Amino acid sequence: MFVVSTALLGSLILSGCGSQRAAPQPGPSEVAVVTVNPERVVLNTELPGRISAYFVAEIRPQVNGIIQERLFNEGSDVKAGSVLYRIDPAPYEAAYNNAVAALARSEANLEPVRLKAERYRQLIALKAISQQDFDNADAALKQAEADIDYSKAAVESARINLAYTRITAPISGRIGKSNVTVGALATAYQGSPLATIQQLDPIYVDATQSSANLLQLKRNIAAGRIKGTGPDQARVKLLLEDGIPYPQEGTLKFSEVTVDPSTGSFILRMVFPNPKHTLLPGMYVRAVVQEGVVDRAILVPQQGVFRDPKGNPVALIVDGSGKVEQRMITVARAMGDRWLVSEGLNPGDRLVVEGSQKIRPGAPVKAVPFDGSRKDGGT
Repeated sequence: MFVVSTALLGSLILSGCGSQRAAPQPGPSEVAVVTVNPERVVLNTELPGRISAYFVAEIRPQVNGIIQERLFNEGSDVKAGSVLYRIDPAPYEAAYNNAVAALARSEANLEPVRLKAERYRQLIALKAISQQDFDNADAALKQAEADIDYSKAAVESARINLAYTRITAPISGRIGKSNVTVGALATAYQGSPLATIQQLDPIYVDATQSSANLLQLKRNIAAGRIKGTGPDQARVKLLLEDGIPYPQEGTLKFSEVTVDPSTGSFILRMVFPNPKHTLLPGMYVRAVVQEGVVDRAILVPQQGVFRDPKGNPVALIVDGSGKVEQRMITVARAMGDRWLVSEGLNPGDRLVVEGSQKIRPGAPVKAVPFDGSRKDGGT
């Protein structure tokens, strides 16, 4: 009985050892990869900006007087040349009439003086009068002609002042509130405007751009990494302050030639059509400016890039032998949910985007295509 038990125990021990030797070894970790393929990418940059009116005209009187009428509605659109205010014209009408009468008197005095000078010119040839008499007659004629010129200038000055009693709009646009009422005293060229007109269609957008970003863009273009887009490069889009895109495109007019030393930025001025007056002066917007085009850009999912302890971007690649390779890369910018990689990756590389926590460089892995429709995947 003891022999049988011993034999049975030995059999169980040998059976247990055999089962341990037969346990399967774990296979290579499975990772999801995307194949790097170059594509054509248009590079845009968003710049903060403010709306400013295309034209601004401050309305000021050019003669003194009492405001008799205001001929516009505050906040309405006015046309260039339309009358906005009327200053009491009575004193200026009187001055104009006086100048006209003075001109008529000067013209009436000219004829007898001219005839006398012509007679004296004939008599001096016959030596019938003295040279002094002829000189006096000739000087009187010239004085009469000068009086007429003076009177004509006085008439024109009086006419201009009379016209200035009708204060007109110098530009078309939307007029704001009136700063004076009927009966107020207007002073010629006063400091405070009577009202202000702003032209809102088209309208300006003034955006600020960092000078450092501009220098980097120029270096990339010079190196051939980015190429200009020709006439389309001047097209600009706009995001309103609530994030909604403005429906019409604008054009880039010019960039300021001086960099603000306090901010290290300069101004880009753009023009946008504004037929519905959606854009108003002072509004905050974001201008989407097209910088250029990268013909063979490498874009990779952001979950396929992580940082080393020093903060440098790193990617894991599955090489041709099925092993993990670590690459140091250079990231240019984020574009949606992807990174634009400027250095470190090549077309055809298989980038690990899922399963990177289970692997290390040099380890063999099983690469499967990444399913971008999955929402529960992680790195």
